[in-house]
Amino acid sequence: MANGILGSADLAAVTYTGVYLVPEDTFSVATVSICNKNATSITVRVAIAKTDATGSTLPDADDYLEYETEILSNGVLERSGLVIDASRQIYVRSSATNTAVMVYGIETATA
Repeated sequence: MANGILGSADLAAVTYTGVYLVPEDTFSVATVSICNKNATSITVRVAIAKTDATGSTLPDADDYLEYETEILSNGVLERSGLVIDASRQIYVRSSATNTAVMVYGIETATA
């Protein structure tokens, strides 16, 4: 079981990125931190979605924690205390490049 940094990415603009997939037979307690490294504001979306067998499912309308949420220049958005089931993935999307996302926390076996 992993502890600490579970996933991270430097986001492409207007593209969903799967940052962390919870392993089978596991649940996670995680924090998502998004850092806007731009001199202007950006908007972000954060979702926790079920994955299909290939792990490629994108978020459905009811999967979002944040939707078009503004992060001011050089600002941070953080969501903590997220308890996530096995086989769910955290997806993040930014309106601009120069956006870093990190997921950190703990994984716990359920079996």
